[in-house]
Amino acid sequence: MSNVAKIIEISSSSPKSVEDAVKGGLEKVARTVGNIRGAWVSEVKVRTSPDGEIKEWRVCLRVSFVVE
Repeated sequence: MSNVAKIIEISSSSPKSVEDAVKGGLEKVARTVGNIRGAWVSEVKVRTSPDGEIKEWRVCLRVSFVVE
């Protein structure tokens, strides 16, 4: 029998880094979705202060998991 995978898209953010935003998003998804097999970052954005200081990193992730 073959496997079927599903892909969902999520947004996650962190004031620290892109890596922290990705990690936090995956941890949150893993609480309700099992069999996660991988993810890729489809977009990176930042929220800035008026003087250009980065206040928050934002990522859009596509997460794939095997459907049972």
